[in-house]
Amino acid sequence: MAKAKEHMNLIFIGHVDHGKSTTVGRLLYDTGNIDEQSMRKLQDRAKEVGKPGFEFAFAMDTLEEEQKRGVTIDLSHKKFETDKYYFTIIDAPGHRDFIKNMITGTSQADAAVLVVSANKGEAEGGMKRPDEAGPGGQTYEHIFLARTLGVQQLVVAINKMDMTNYDQKRFDEVKNSVSQILKGVGYDVTKLQFVPTASYLGDNLTKKSDKMPWYTGPALLEAMNNLKAPEKPTQLPLRLPIQDVYEIKGIGAVPVGRVETGVMKVNDKVIVVPAREGKGVTGEVKSIEMHHESLTQAEPGDNVGFSVRGINKQDIARGDVLGHTTNVPTVATEFTARIVVLNHPNVLTIGYTPVFHIHTAQIACKITELVRKINPATGETIQEKPDFLKNGEVAIVKVQPTGGHGLVIERQQDIPQMARFAIRDSGSTVAAGQCIEVVKK
Repeated sequence: MAKAKEHMNLIFIGHVDHGKSTTVGRLLYDTGNIDEQSMRKLQDRAKEVGKPGFEFAFAMDTLEEEQKRGVTIDLSHKKFETDKYYFTIIDAPGHRDFIKNMITGTSQADAAVLVVSANKGEAEGGMKRPDEAGPGGQTYEHIFLARTLGVQQLVVAINKMDMTNYDQKRFDEVKNSVSQILKGVGYDVTKLQFVPTASYLGDNLTKKSDKMPWYTGPALLEAMNNLKAPEKPTQLPLRLPIQDVYEIKGIGAVPVGRVETGVMKVNDKVIVVPAREGKGVTGEVKSIEMHHESLTQAEPGDNVGFSVRGINKQDIARGDVLGHTTNVPTVATEFTARIVVLNHPNVLTIGYTPVFHIHTAQIACKITELVRKINPATGETIQEKPDFLKNGEVAIVKVQPTGGHGLVIERQQDIPQMARFAIRDSGSTVAAGQCIEVVKK
């Protein structure tokens, strides 16, 4: 059997209408991941709903509502293979209402392709920074989020080059503007790849376009192959957030979840916390299964079901985290976090109690202190103990989980995979962040 290709989660991000879905659809089509017949159906469908030219986008946007509106609403996952990698492509919504899905997607991503339109006006709109006169563009916001949520690698596709007559000067202009934002949030732009594309026509996607002889770099597909597969954090302590618990006849409780870090083996002694009344429960791993095959061990990225001697269905629930008894997951009664405020209806103050989404847990937490406002690029303090925070601001805050049992969260510098979270309130994502200090229970 040939060695399985390495897997990567790749998210496509960027401002609405800059061509993300079209880029993905065209890539899938040009690499034979979508056949002629399906493509023709999509073309007919696009004409039918009055969106000719959207057929490639429809390859990703399968919901009827998305096709009618011509926007991506939910995250869609598509498998995509190159000669080197096996990608799961996550097409993230650019629309502001759908930014929560973008956050869920980005926190799973190993790398991102940022699609920016080269078209006059469109590019500038996406790069607008948030200020008094309203929210920033999504190019700006998505870069900010990608950075905050820990996406290290980025390819920038400067798209719609056909609308600027494949002009090198315009490419350089947009590249420089985007580079300013990327540098501003702390990316090293010398390590990033910038590719000029015209996705609808297929220029520079899978092979070099003859329309841009001035460009000597890789086509988009090659740029994706140049990304480095993430190292599996097997050397970190075991952390497996519980997604669900099933009761199976003759076996008992079968928890299901994805290994974030470390390795879980059959016969391991494990503990699940905070679990029943915050006391934690221990047991021994009896069996592990993935895709109906039994395994002797599970590694980071593996979605597994497993049975544990000594743990019953009513003992544990979604949001609890499993680890080894020798290295128990950290239960925090309070933690300090660095957050970026994205979309709060007015201002965020002390006492605010929204829902924190961290790994599989969703728990109301109270903001007990605004420690300081900081410059996201340099980390310098802008203001100590501010009275409030508004959109676009980054701050260090103190947080207290409600309910009395605490929640599992780790420090960014110890286990980054277990430190990131999104903050949501009445249907929208208000902020995102990562834990930097914890008060252990």
